[in-house]
Amino acid sequence: MPGARAETLDVEKDELKFGFIKLTDMAPLAIAYELGFFEDEGLYVTLEAQANWKVLLDGVISGELDGAHMLAGQPLAATIGYGTRAHIVTPLSMDLNGNAITVSNAVWEEMKPHLALDDQGRPVHPIPASALKPVVEQFRARGEEFRMGMVFPVSTHNYELRYWLAAGGLNPGFYGPNDANGTIGADVLLSVTPPPQMPATLEAGTIHGYCVGEPWNQQAVFKGIGVPVITDHEIWRNNPEKVFGLTAEFVEKYPNTTLAITKALIRAAIWLDENDNANRAKAVEILARPEYVGADAEVIANSMTGFFEFESGDRRPAPDFNTFFRHYATYPFYSDAIWYLTQMRRWGQIPEARPDAWYDEVAREVYRPDIYLQAARLLVEEGKARPEDFPFDGDGYRPPTPAADIIDGIHFDARRPNAYIDSLPIGLKGDQRVTGSRIEG
Repeated sequence: MPGARAETLDVEKDELKFGFIKLTDMAPLAIAYELGFFEDEGLYVTLEAQANWKVLLDGVISGELDGAHMLAGQPLAATIGYGTRAHIVTPLSMDLNGNAITVSNAVWEEMKPHLALDDQGRPVHPIPASALKPVVEQFRARGEEFRMGMVFPVSTHNYELRYWLAAGGLNPGFYGPNDANGTIGADVLLSVTPPPQMPATLEAGTIHGYCVGEPWNQQAVFKGIGVPVITDHEIWRNNPEKVFGLTAEFVEKYPNTTLAITKALIRAAIWLDENDNANRAKAVEILARPEYVGADAEVIANSMTGFFEFESGDRRPAPDFNTFFRHYATYPFYSDAIWYLTQMRRWGQIPEARPDAWYDEVAREVYRPDIYLQAARLLVEEGKARPEDFPFDGDGYRPPTPAADIIDGIHFDARRPNAYIDSLPIGLKGDQRVTGSRIEG
């Protein structure tokens, strides 16, 4: 019955430290802490902001952090040995959507002549990167490099920015044995910038645009220094974003603690989305505090309460911009993991072709829907969640994403990753690999 309380799990470790980056989508951690969901599970948690994604990952690997808010690509990359090698797993996805691509005011003015307009004279969305292509070509004609920022080499932001650029006919470059920056053959040079530093880096002219999570796109609008041109919801509808990451060793050593953590985070996600986002104003007040995101509440509220502002005054409904529980947002789908792996292969971070079965095997090593569903069943038994809100009868895969939900009009079937990779116009295909500064094969 609603509100029924089951016996608290006998957790093996009750004092925990979790890391996060100052972004709106760390919200489930803040809410689970502030509303006492962790304590309900017998957990005494400390939340600690981290300087950047590498420091955060290293902290989890070393055990300084017990777990963290992570880029979805981080557990996968670590497990396959791209960058730091470590077996990281995720029992829970933290959200869907939540990112956008912003360009400087000067670049926006150069893009405007290439945009379609609606009856009110506003740009028609989604804005394709084909509108940016003439601007990049003008930069090249002047002998200038066109530079954009993203937050980490295995971040959603890197892959979304690359996806958008490639869909518009711009090559974002390849990674190779001698190029860890992914700039081989690039029309647009991408570099790493920590999220909170994005607006200042754009304002300084070091970069001409960026892809980042909130509130750092809306911050550019409020500061009058840039214009968000597209949200990731417009690039790939209801795409997976952050995950909660733990070492495989932690999960094996502390199974009940892992379940308790997952339960608390699911409850937080439910709270964030329930009753048509009725709790978002309270969530904004919490996130605005300096220990969490530390941005103005007005800026955070712009996207968290169902809207997104592009140009100043061009505020449009975006009810799913930040999604924490709807659309099975917290379920760690194997298919989500496989999409990230296809992008790693597409741009050369996975240097050699792999069979379809390999993608499934890696997804199962990292994503743990078995833990998630066990936690969900406990919440249902306690009356804290509804059974219909969880895919208990699923096999870990979403149905294929239809072409209409992706900006390049190419559907994604996670069960056929190589066919999907080969269908993308720009990127490695088949047995191709990067050798030196060339694509071979």
